[in-house]
Amino acid sequence: MSHLVKTSKRIRYEKSPVGGSVTDPTVFFNRRALVKALGSAALVGPYTLACGTNAEGAEMLEIPYSRPDVFPAKKNEAYQIPEMIERRELTAREVAGSHNNFYEFLAGRGGAVWKLAGDYKPIPWAVEVTGECNKPRTFDLDDLLKFEHEERIYHFRCVERWAMNVPWTGFPLSALLDAVEPNGNARFVAFTSLNRPEEMPGLASSNWYPWPYHEALRMDEAMNPLALVVTGIYGDPLVRQHGAPIRMAIPWKYGYKGPKAVVKIELTRRQPPFFWEMQQHEYGFLSNINPNIPHPRWSQAESYWLDNRAPFPTPLFNGYADQVASLYPDEPMTPQRALRMGQTAR
Repeated sequence: MSHLVKTSKRIRYEKSPVGGSVTDPTVFFNRRALVKALGSAALVGPYTLACGTNAEGAEMLEIPYSRPDVFPAKKNEAYQIPEMIERRELTAREVAGSHNNFYEFLAGRGGAVWKLAGDYKPIPWAVEVTGECNKPRTFDLDDLLKFEHEERIYHFRCVERWAMNVPWTGFPLSALLDAVEPNGNARFVAFTSLNRPEEMPGLASSNWYPWPYHEALRMDEAMNPLALVVTGIYGDPLVRQHGAPIRMAIPWKYGYKGPKAVVKIELTRRQPPFFWEMQQHEYGFLSNINPNIPHPRWSQAESYWLDNRAPFPTPLFNGYADQVASLYPDEPMTPQRALRMGQTAR
């Protein structure tokens, strides 16, 4: 049986971009969480539940489990902030954890998701990988953590224009797909997120959405080395509001293309439907970050930093054109006419 332990992990990111100190990531449980942890310890298996000693921001940065054999992972220096992004510093973890788009908790807008995620239990976990493959399989969290992990610094851009620089921990999506051996019919990869209304209040409060959340990529996009299965951030396991325990990071696409709390991955021969397709969303299946394709309500030519709203130019493909432009030979390279409400871009 697992037991509660105190952790003493060092702080790896000591300064925020605005000069403040980053809160100690080993935060402690509040009383309610402690009672729940004790009650569910038998379900945790090899994971130790993280406790700490710093009260400031404890709930916002609460780490749902501890796996010191995996986190922190070795940094892959090949993945840094794109050169055209002038600001090189990491976004402070408090900032990255304070404002998130995770409609299963906070429907219709981004915000303080962490305040609504206290009842969410990200372990135990399993991801079913099925469809057009020779070796369909269900991976539990232990299986996922056995893949060789690394840390990559990615620039992140939301369709709402806010941006941040964050250090994800994970492994290439291609490694997971290779493990199930896609067959010749596999042309797309569909993702399905968790649907647990008793723990995710946004599900119950927004029943007009086509839950569960579902997204998809083309197979060549999913196999691109940039596409990342994410299990951690800032050197620790993902916290709840970032999509614990597993999400996707597709850095050349708007943030909603990287689904959180993934429970199923299906390889398909036909393009699958995606969540926003049914909502008359302004951007279509590709949803590449492109300053030349405006939103009906704002230009995408400008981004702003999440912490101070300072503006900066949006680069094509979020700065990752060297790695992905060859996938999209017809991507618009000049400013397009503004979309009207009800119209859909690529």
